Amino acid sequence: MSNLILNTDSYKFSHFLQYPPGTSAISAYIESRGQYEQPDVQFFGLQMFLKDYLGRPVSRADVEEAEAIVHAHGQPFNREGWMHIVDRHGGYLPLAIEALAEGSLVRRGVPMVQVVNTDPAAFWLVSHIETALLRAVWYPSSVASNVRKVKRILQPMLEKTCDDPAAVLPLMLHDFGARGVGALEQAGLGGAAHLIHFRATDTMAGVLNARRCYGASMAGISMPASEHSAMTAWGVDREVDAYRNMIERFAGSGDFAVVSDSFDIDHAVSDVWGRTLRDEVRASGGRLFIRPDSGDPIETPVHVIKQLDYRFGSTLNGKGYKVLDKSVRVLQGDGVSNADVSQILGRLEAFGFSAENIRFGMGSSLLQKVNRDTYSFAMKTNARQDDQGHWHDVFKRPATMNVKASKAGRQAVVEGPSGLEAVRLDELKARYNHLQPVWRDGALLKDWNFEEIRARA
Repeated sequence: MSNLILNTDSYKFSHFLQYPPGTSAISAYIESRGQYEQPDVQFFGLQMFLKDYLGRPVSRADVEEAEAIVHAHGQPFNREGWMHIVDRHGGYLPLAIEALAEGSLVRRGVPMVQVVNTDPAAFWLVSHIETALLRAVWYPSSVASNVRKVKRILQPMLEKTCDDPAAVLPLMLHDFGARGVGALEQAGLGGAAHLIHFRATDTMAGVLNARRCYGASMAGISMPASEHSAMTAWGVDREVDAYRNMIERFAGSGDFAVVSDSFDIDHAVSDVWGRTLRDEVRASGGRLFIRPDSGDPIETPVHVIKQLDYRFGSTLNGKGYKVLDKSVRVLQGDGVSNADVSQILGRLEAFGFSAENIRFGMGSSLLQKVNRDTYSFAMKTNARQDDQGHWHDVFKRPATMNVKASKAGRQAVVEGPSGLEAVRLDELKARYNHLQPVWRDGALLKDWNFEEIRARA
């Protein structure tokens, strides 16, 4: 949607008439609500919104379009306010936004973003931008937080069973989610969030977002891989030829993946790959990733690894775990959940195999199965400034639902005994405020680099 005025909820158009007389500024913040002892929310993605949306000025044509649509929609329209922004500010929204450093890990209840208007005539603007700004934060932050959970499952098993876990970990979770989301933009936001923890992806939109918005020349890598249409096009009788073609076309460039369950995964692994093509795979110089794309998501990949061990052999690494011949590995990418990953790695360990023998691909579970309630994200007004320059606390305290209580007063974030914590801005004193200016009146004040974010995450 190119018209920023319309990038909101319908009821927001009436809010410019609802604030107390004499209001000159509204402050609001974004947090993940709730009480958790351990930090589990990874803040990421605001910069994509700032560059792609707030970086576009509103025009007179936008105002004209919005006015006609909003009136027809049954809502009042603040033409005077929007034309003031066009004429006085060149169409750039008069907002000041503070945020934590992207990639920061926080507990629930710690503000990640705080926004306030910089022009008294636009006190209504903070409420208007809530829909777009909150969405820009909750979705990529939720994906990044979920991906971190997968990383916390993988890392200990690699450290226990692999000689070089730091080299293996970045490629252990492959993003297959592009086709499973609702829109290209969602794939870009979630795909970039995945890439702050891992480097393997087939979600091109995520790579492009990391490149355009965070200066990453190449944030993720992929490899040649087959799909069922290409393999089944050869027919049952020429399955060997289909697989041999993959070796001849792609093994010379390194890693390549072949989906091998089109007809019979046991036959494909034991007979086709393990007998007929074994010597060609070994001699190719590449590394074949076999994809057992159907069957029990826990038992099947473990069984395939055991079959490959029998046919291709393995060696013991320095930690006493079996590592398959360097020419073969397994990529499990069908219906994988966090619990599945944990169980698969546990079973491999029990059979004496290193976790490095397998990689995982996630699709919808990675980019689609999150919502705003996954981490209870909310944006709430916390202060109102009157026309004399005095700030007044604004908050909510529902008698029937304390979890929805909001913070009163302008906020700051400081280092506490258990990590980052929220304090009132007027109680900050000499402490460093981790909510730092990132945007003001159309200007980006902090341009985070993707590698900085990865290091922090």
